[in-house]
This record gives sequence, structure tokens and C-alpha cells, in this order.
Amino acid sequence: MTRKQKRLAIIGGGVAFLTAAVLLVMFAFSQAVAYFYVPGDLAKTDVAPGTRIRLGGLVEAGSVKRGEGRTITFTVTDTLATVPVIYTGILPDLFREGQGVVAEGAFVGGSPVFVADTVLAKHDETYMPKDVADRLKAQGVTLGGEENIR
Repeated sequence: MTRKQKRLAIIGGGVAFLTAAVLLVMFAFSQAVAYFYVPGDLAKTDVAPGTRIRLGGLVEAGSVKRGEGRTITFTVTDTLATVPVIYTGILPDLFREGQGVVAEGAFVGGSPVFVADTVLAKHDETYMPKDVADRLKAQGVTLGGEENIR
């Protein structure tokens, strides 16, 4: 092999290695993406059953019901639409009706009920995640304490 052929072989191997690395990273990111929706968005969008999403909004007053064991059902609303949620586990201490919440999970088997495996509650009485607040404002919901949106 001449020097030119060796150099081309090394460059070709490097390009192949980088291409494989980029493809693996892209595949990993596509598997880890969880899109964010508010209930009003879900009314307009078809989300395939089993697709992992984040659902954000407010816990509707009077909707929290404790089931058997650690199963809790509640409704997430953006005041325009509602989505029933089932969660099995221990809720954050700050979870309560009328407060902001982000639930991560999926719709299972074409059911309109969202099955959450993670529930996040806001950390004080005036905080709301910026993406939840932005989506609620876009839906026409007025929020108090907007200076504390982070």
C-alpha cells in the first residue's frame, strides 16, 4: 500500500466511525424524547397509544380520588379541556387540587385515560414550569404570580 492509500483508508475509517456514532446518538435521542402537551393540545392532536408524552396543566378541583393501594386518579385541565389520569405510586408532598402538575406517561390501548408513571408538582405556591405556563397562556388562561414563572 502506498502512503496515499493508507491515508485514504484512515480517513475512510474515521468517517465511518463518526457516521456510526452520530446515528447511534440520534437513535438514542429519538427513543428518549417525550413531547409536552396540555389537555387543549390533545383535543386537537392524535397521539398514538403507547407514545410517551408529558401532560401539563392544573389538577382539577374535586377530581382527586384514591383507589386501592397507591393508585390515584385525578384530572388535569387547562380550563378548556380535561384529561383523566391514573397514577400508581407516591405523589409528591406538594401535589394538590388547583395546583400545577406535569405527568409523564402514555395513553394505553386507545383509552382516553392517561397512565402516568411520573408526577411532578410545583415546588412552592407561586411557581409553575415555564413550558406549562406558556402553554396555558396560549390557551387563554390567566395566571397569578407570573413574575415567579421560571
